[in-house]
Amino acid sequence: MADVQKLVLKTILSLPTPILRALSGGGVVYRGGRTLDPRFQFFANAAKGLPSMTTLSPQEARAGSAKGLLAVSGPPEVGVRNESLTIDGPGGQIPIRAYRPAEQDSTAPLIVFAHFGGGVIGDLETCHAFCGILARVARTAVLSVDYRLAPDHRFPAGLDDVLAAWRWGRDNAARFGAAPGEAAIGGDSMGGNFAAVLAQEARRTGEAQPAFQLLIYPAVDVASETPSMATYADSYPLSRPIMEWFMGHYMGPEADPADPRLSPDKTQDLSGLAPAIVVTAGFDPLVDQGEAYAKRLIAAGVPTVYRCYDSLAHGFTAFTGAVPAADAACREIAGLVRAQIEERR
Repeated sequence: MADVQKLVLKTILSLPTPILRALSGGGVVYRGGRTLDPRFQFFANAAKGLPSMTTLSPQEARAGSAKGLLAVSGPPEVGVRNESLTIDGPGGQIPIRAYRPAEQDSTAPLIVFAHFGGGVIGDLETCHAFCGILARVARTAVLSVDYRLAPDHRFPAGLDDVLAAWRWGRDNAARFGAAPGEAAIGGDSMGGNFAAVLAQEARRTGEAQPAFQLLIYPAVDVASETPSMATYADSYPLSRPIMEWFMGHYMGPEADPADPRLSPDKTQDLSGLAPAIVVTAGFDPLVDQGEAYAKRLIAAGVPTVYRCYDSLAHGFTAFTGAVPAADAACREIAGLVRAQIEERR
């Protein structure tokens, strides 16, 4: 049944752009100087007939999200094998999945990656296709982390799991054919938050910095307002009400939104952090804060590459099977990672 649904969806999405826009409410969606990809416009229009995530329990939201993402995710990447295992974490066993490409560069660092989901939804399947792309194009091993989720495990449980997984990956990198004794860190949305915080935590604790940090549409400031939060307040799939729903579950009653471990952009000094690749999506309430963080990293002397995919929406790494522009963006991002690896030689 799932295969039939994917085939029907693929057929619809392959229609000429004018027809696709007509099926999506008509006209062009243009905001903030950006034009939304017609396929994301189709999904946004279709979502209007569905219950908002804010009306669901976290368990219902996880199930609904998993089903929806299955229909839009890309196929497994050719030439990449994966292995599922568990490691010890601060709250028990942490499931992880290791990806290794056939043409792996043994001198490249392992990349530990954390999926999106506001700290409330998501699992190893959420970023399965993207991690395969990242492994193949960057020619290195990728370790995906299934960290604990709120509200059963509020801040900082998920962050602590990712920290533990990164340290384990760093110490066991050679096991996956990667350069021994180091690991990069990456993530998208809340995973990008974890990655940014991790680099700051490593500096605070005196540990060596990650090989580099990959921050894809990261949530780096949950305490402040930016113009994009108003411009794209009702965007799909991340709207401002959904952001608030996520944070309401993720942060405990004692949490301070301005805590740098929640809002890494609140850290005054960003010098000495790992080289960064910062990526944003145009139709995203978070686009302003991601761009601002990239600019602050550059101002602090951190080697930083910034890209904004203007026509795409938040969460595009999970749409590689349905939105060609998202697939192309993911491959370009993985190419930026490969370039970063080459620069380190």
